[in-house]
Amino acid sequence: MSRPLREFLPHTPHHIVQRGHNRKKIFLTENDFSYYMANLTYFKKKLDCKVYAYCLMDNHVHLLIAPGDTPQNISLLLKYLAGRQTKFTNKQLNRTGSLWEGRFKSYIVESPEYLLACCRYIELNPVRAAMVDDPADYRWSSCACKSKGEFDQLVDFDDNYLALGDTMKERANAYRLFMRDSITEQELKITQNVLYTK
Repeated sequence: MSRPLREFLPHTPHHIVQRGHNRKKIFLTENDFSYYMANLTYFKKKLDCKVYAYCLMDNHVHLLIAPGDTPQNISLLLKYLAGRQTKFTNKQLNRTGSLWEGRFKSYIVESPEYLLACCRYIELNPVRAAMVDDPADYRWSSCACKSKGEFDQLVDFDDNYLALGDTMKERANAYRLFMRDSITEQELKITQNVLYTK
C-alpha cells in the first residue's frame, strides 16, 4: 500500500525535522555541515523555497521552509539534500546504506504570530543540548544572522522578522531580546508541533 501524500501549502512555513538513521550522527566533520549547507542554499533557490530558520545538529536537522507556488518542492528539496548527503558521507567513510531515518517530519505553521516562536524554538536547540550558552554562538544555525546581523546567504527574512525594526541593526537587537525571553507554554506546544501535525 502506498504512503499517503504529505500536505504542503504554498507560501506557508513548514517546520521540517529529519533525523539520522537510528538517531546516529549525520554530521561528523565541519565539511559535512558545510556540504549540507551549500546544497541547501543551491536547491532552495533552484526550487523557489524560502528558509526562515535552520539548525543542523549532529544527528538531526531543523528547517523552517516556505515553498513558492509549487508546495511539493519541499519534498524535492529534502529528497535532493538527503541523497547528496548520503552519497557524500558514504564516500568519505567507504560505506553503503541509509544515512537518514525514514521520512522527514513536516508541520505546517499556519499562524503568523507563531512564526518567530518557531524560529526561536529551532535556534535554541544547541542551548537545550548544552552545546552553547548563547544560541548565536552556534555556527550551524540561522541565529547569528538574525540576532547579530551576520551575513548568511541561506537565510530569508519573513515579514514578522522585518517588522522588528527599520534597519538590520534594529531588527537584530530586537530579535536578540526576543531570543532571551522565556518560551510560554502555549508557544512550546505550537513549536513542538502539537497543534500543526499533518
